[in-house]
Formats: sequence, structure tokens, C-alpha cells
Amino acid sequence: MIPVLVVDDEVQIRRLLRLCLEPAGYAVHEADSLGEGLRQFGAVKPGIVLLDLGLPDGDGRELLQAIRNRGDVPVLILSVRDSEEDITGLLDAGADDYLIKPFGVGELLARIRVAVRHRAPGVPAGHPVRIGRLEVRLDTREAFRDGVEEHLTPTEWSILELLVRNSGKIVTRNRILRGVWGPDMAGDYNSLRVYVNQLRKKIEPEPSAPRTLLTEPGVGYRLKLEA
Repeated sequence: MIPVLVVDDEVQIRRLLRLCLEPAGYAVHEADSLGEGLRQFGAVKPGIVLLDLGLPDGDGRELLQAIRNRGDVPVLILSVRDSEEDITGLLDAGADDYLIKPFGVGELLARIRVAVRHRAPGVPAGHPVRIGRLEVRLDTREAFRDGVEEHLTPTEWSILELLVRNSGKIVTRNRILRGVWGPDMAGDYNSLRVYVNQLRKKIEPEPSAPRTLLTEPGVGYRLKLEA
């Protein structure tokens, strides 16, 4: 059973998550504060952390930073805060995903499965990455759709590579802009949208209805993986 650390000060939320997660094969550990969450994180060594932001002794961002300082454990934010600034800020700070309360149990379980399965320090050199009908070979900088090579421009490849290395995660627009073009391009969302649309024409069977390279409205993009 994969240990899950739930850090939330609402008893009802913790109870709901336990009822949902334990039948799905997860061992649930609870914390109701930032301090207890940090203590439990060291003791439990969880496979994933479900983290609320409004904790009685501090903000969940502090715990996220402490977790990132200690390793690469997936962190899924569960919060009522729904502003674009909050979401993008936390994703840029190292959160793997963000769900706004209230959320569907099915969606939560799917996001957890993806985060646990695909969170890794990197993609081994020489191993092709398969995402739906797309195959990406990072070592040779090649991409194939249904076995046919797609010729990408250097910029298209850089965007795809960044998304592949973060498969299943939301990658914020500014993170892509900084990673591909540098810090001076932060905020140039129109240029990024143009390149993403060009990339979709090469990797999606139906670019107008993408199934692999998804838009997270107001936040960024995600390469969708099987849950």
C-alpha cells in the first residue's frame, strides 16, 4: 500500500479522503497542522502528500517548500483558493498538481495515480517515452506519431521536451517561457500559444480537439497520461 500523507485542518475532509483512499489501496496518514505535517512527513516517508493551504500554524506553501528541500515526493494541493496567481505560484514553487475544493473523488484518484506513477527524477537516456499515440526519443530528439516521424522546429522540440520531462504535471506558461526562451519572455502568452498550436498540428490527430497536449485554462499546459 502506498502511504499518503493528508495535511488538512478540516476533520471532515480528512475523513472523506480516508474513506476514498483506503479502499483504493492507499495507507492514509493524517496531520492537522503545518508542524504535524512536517513531523509526519519525516516519520511516514509518504509516496504522495495531499496538502491544504490554510493551516492553523502557517501556510501550506511553507510545508511545500520544506518538502522540496528534502526530496522529490509528489505534492498535490487541495484548496478552496482558485485565483490564477495562487495556482501558478504554487505550481512554479514545486507542487505537482492543484485541485480546487470541492473536487470529484474520481478526478482526485486519477490525479494521484498519475502523480505517483510518473513522478521521477528524469527520463532514462535511450528510453523512448510513449504518450498515447506519440513516441518521443529524448536522446535523439525525435518524435513519432503513429510510427511516422514528425519534424519539429527547435522551439517546438524544446517545448515538447519540457512537457515530456514533466509528463502528467501542469507546467505553467511562465515556466515554459523561461525554460525555452529565457526570463525576458515571461508573460508573452500569445507567442507561446502560437507555438503550442503549431506543435499540436504535428502531434495530435485532431489539433482542434487535443487529447494529449492539454490546456489548463489560465495556468499552463499538461501532457495527459493514462491514469
